[in-house]
Amino acid sequence: MKCNDAMNMIYDADEPVSLKQRFCLAFHILVCGHCAARLARYEEARYELRTSFFPPAPDLSGSIMECVNRIYEEADMDAEPVFDIPGGVSTRGWVIVGFIVLLSLATLFFGSDFTAVALDQGSSFLLPLGLTIGIVLTSYGALFIGSHLKELSERFLESDSPWGNRLKPH
Repeated sequence: MKCNDAMNMIYDADEPVSLKQRFCLAFHILVCGHCAARLARYEEARYELRTSFFPPAPDLSGSIMECVNRIYEEADMDAEPVFDIPGGVSTRGWVIVGFIVLLSLATLFFGSDFTAVALDQGSSFLLPLGLTIGIVLTSYGALFIGSHLKELSERFLESDSPWGNRLKPH
């Protein structure tokens, strides 16, 4: 076995080796003083990296759990959770941005760059473009509905709403 092969087997210790290769490596280390010294330096460096290179991290689990328990005990469990974020975007702002996004996606097809790319790529260009438009609009709608869920549920579950009787849980 050559010295380079032996050191590569040592450095690639994660790869499985056969019993014959292990025996050849052990014999080579026993016979070759140069490789034995390199192996000793390698093992020493690995030990130093494992033990003293990074200081041990402090255990913060006890103090974190104390804070969580204190917050849990101080909280009023009968109160309704508050999800309003101060300074959030208004519904009007969401609708305006939604119309801008929809208008920009709709006018994408009228640009001169679109025509050149569509002619160059052919109809295979339309599938990724359609998927992108669908993902953008669906994501924006999901974010809007998710962030205004309380307002929308109050609006559509009122009794004087045309949908109120059908959407109310019985």
